Amino acid sequence: MKIFYSEEHRKHHPPFEVFDGGKRVPYYENPDRMDRILSALAKTDWAELTKPADFGLDPILAVHDKDYINFLASCWAEWLASDSEVAAAPEQHAFLPATFALRRKARPTSSLHGRGGYYIMDLSACIVAGTYKAALASANCAMNAAESVFSEQLSVFALCRPPGHHAGRDYAAGYCFINNASVAANWLSAKGKVALLDIDYHAGNGAQDIFYERNDVLTISIHGDPDYEYPHYAGFADETGAGAGLGFHKNFPLPKDTGDEGYLTALNEALEIIRNFAPNYLALSTGMDTFDGDPLGKFHITREGFAEIGKRIAALNLPTAIIMEGGYANEALGTNIVTLLENFK
Repeated sequence: MKIFYSEEHRKHHPPFEVFDGGKRVPYYENPDRMDRILSALAKTDWAELTKPADFGLDPILAVHDKDYINFLASCWAEWLASDSEVAAAPEQHAFLPATFALRRKARPTSSLHGRGGYYIMDLSACIVAGTYKAALASANCAMNAAESVFSEQLSVFALCRPPGHHAGRDYAAGYCFINNASVAANWLSAKGKVALLDIDYHAGNGAQDIFYERNDVLTISIHGDPDYEYPHYAGFADETGAGAGLGFHKNFPLPKDTGDEGYLTALNEALEIIRNFAPNYLALSTGMDTFDGDPLGKFHITREGFAEIGKRIAALNLPTAIIMEGGYANEALGTNIVTLLENFK
């Protein structure tokens, strides 16, 4: 299996994030995640690591607001130039806004912190010196996977970091800056019908935002109910699309403590929706934070569960761009993702 991966992700390593209740904690979405996956892939006889080519900004700007991307590109340098304390010890700092926009009436302002509060949804989307370059490389991994899926009609893995599925059209959120899976799915949509299935523990609010009024990309997310779980404001069952996209989005919000059986029941329903849509391609937002014991999840999916999840999705027999998202039980992360991927090779 071809696997697109870039070392650029290591440039994005914030020294902290601000957790619920205001506590500073080490950044959960860290480079060790990739090292665990790389180590597990190295033990297989089928993983073919490939450095991604640069597709430029056009595929990214096809799904993201240009002013938002410009903010990501300039934020750190602008902050560094304006704050002597940050300039003196940049490795100890991460850019985060202190105020957040109420989006129904808000607009981006000229001040950096005003734009930060408009374009950043929460306190885990920390920006450091290498964030933008890492996000671009991550998006290129997804784009290379999409191009390979189209040209070779096979399934491909994009080992993306930072992840992308919480990033909306014009905002960063939940460790995500550019919506990798949406960039890939949108590019593939010019080649045929696309389904985007999100199996991360947290709702795929970014793809929901981007494709909500479109009928050429079917979006489905299986996740912890936002009534108790992040991102809290999207992912409810009654959110089914709007305009031309009405009926082309489906959320499966599941209760706390969902295990293999309950998850597979929802997955079967999601897969039937995909079959009825009859897409030419599948983009799979692949989070492993549904794993039993993940520090950021409340599900209990086992390794055997991941094997069955992979088996059932692969049975769609669709060329699939598998896009890495979350998963924070680092010791088990590599084995878990390989267990799922083995079904697609």
